[in-house]
Amino acid sequence: MATVKILVVDDDRNLIELIRMRLETANYEVTTALNERDALEAVKRQVFDLSIVDLRLIQQDGLALMEEIHLINPEIPVIILTAHGSIENAVEAMKKGAYSYITKPFEPRDLLFQLEKALENRRLTSEIQRLKDLLVERYDFANIIAKSEKMQAVLEAVSRIAKTDSTVYLRGESGTGKEVIAKAVHLASERRDKSFVAINCAAIPETLLESELFGHEKGSFTGAVRSTKGLFTQAHEGTLFLDEIGEMPLSIQAKLLRALEERQFYPIGGERPVRVDVRIIVATKKDLEEEVKKANFREDLFYRIHVIPISLPPLRDHKEDIPHLVDHFLKKVSHQMKKDIKGLSPHAMQKLMLYDWPGNVRELENTIEYAVAMTQQETITDEYILQTKPAPRGALKPLKESKEAFESEYLVHLLQICEGNVSRAAKIAGKYRADFYDLLRKHNIKPHDYKD
Repeated sequence: MATVKILVVDDDRNLIELIRMRLETANYEVTTALNERDALEAVKRQVFDLSIVDLRLIQQDGLALMEEIHLINPEIPVIILTAHGSIENAVEAMKKGAYSYITKPFEPRDLLFQLEKALENRRLTSEIQRLKDLLVERYDFANIIAKSEKMQAVLEAVSRIAKTDSTVYLRGESGTGKEVIAKAVHLASERRDKSFVAINCAAIPETLLESELFGHEKGSFTGAVRSTKGLFTQAHEGTLFLDEIGEMPLSIQAKLLRALEERQFYPIGGERPVRVDVRIIVATKKDLEEEVKKANFREDLFYRIHVIPISLPPLRDHKEDIPHLVDHFLKKVSHQMKKDIKGLSPHAMQKLMLYDWPGNVRELENTIEYAVAMTQQETITDEYILQTKPAPRGALKPLKESKEAFESEYLVHLLQICEGNVSRAAKIAGKYRADFYDLLRKHNIKPHDYKD
């Protein structure tokens, strides 16, 4: 494993040597600089994984030096070190791009802890970006749309577990993107150059599913006119994705369990076992623990596949991704239909934001495809959005209370999707900026709570 390279910048020679000693003891490669000029020369000469910079330097403050370092290497995390600790300085450092802030005197273990956290954060960020670039290259998914914290957490989990061979258990409602995530795991793994083989267990009749999975020998049953390799064999050294595994018949669950435990199986009518090296990813929209209790799913198989669980959130729980998904689907569908669609009207977007999306991302894509097909204008209006869907129903509240609740929820949704940008939010709402601020004050909503 390559040695992690750290740049330490401080005009206190004794402190800088102490930090060097501590970091080298922890197996980091350390370069030190007593002034800004030497620091910038070092950054130009080699690539560092992290920099520790004192806030008060001889010629300029550490934040100004950090900005110059980021002009050379924007990806390098910077930890600001200072004896002049204050909330104002900490906020200023973080706003300008510092990863974290440590006040002198400090415990060596605190510095090491912050350093390890910064390096892990950078590694995960780089891995997520690599994963997204790979998906764009292989599948034209520009595309795992993951602006929200919940979807970022999913991608972070993918980046952590992709290089293992452990079985992945994806749980989520229909249309949440389970196959997309399964492909992401495969593409980020060491098996990326081998086959990704997928089967929907709910779409194959029970009489054919066993043959599909494990293959059969010629003459093993009526209609078996030649020997056929099953999906396990086709996925050898690659990844096998078993979608809707909760629909698999109990009779086949037993054979699947043996195949997973022994990494070998007998094709139908076969006399010799076939050995395979396969990474398994399963997906389900069912609660398999409940299915086990109902005796619809084998308990031993459940524990065999429930190794690394990843839960995919329904779209209604990460609505801040909707504008980004809409933009992606608009570009994709407009290109396919050879139409020049510029976007959605504010009312159309509002309609999308207020809907609960039981069909999740798949339903949203279908909605946009319908709207692009139907519209004759450059901007899609709300008349083409969710035409056949009834208004949400529930216990009726007084009109004034309902209006207040709607207004507050609408404002919060707007600020979430606009990341706290009041000008953008006011434009979408069709309000003057001053009037929009009045509404925010009325509901005690603070825009800065929604900024990144």
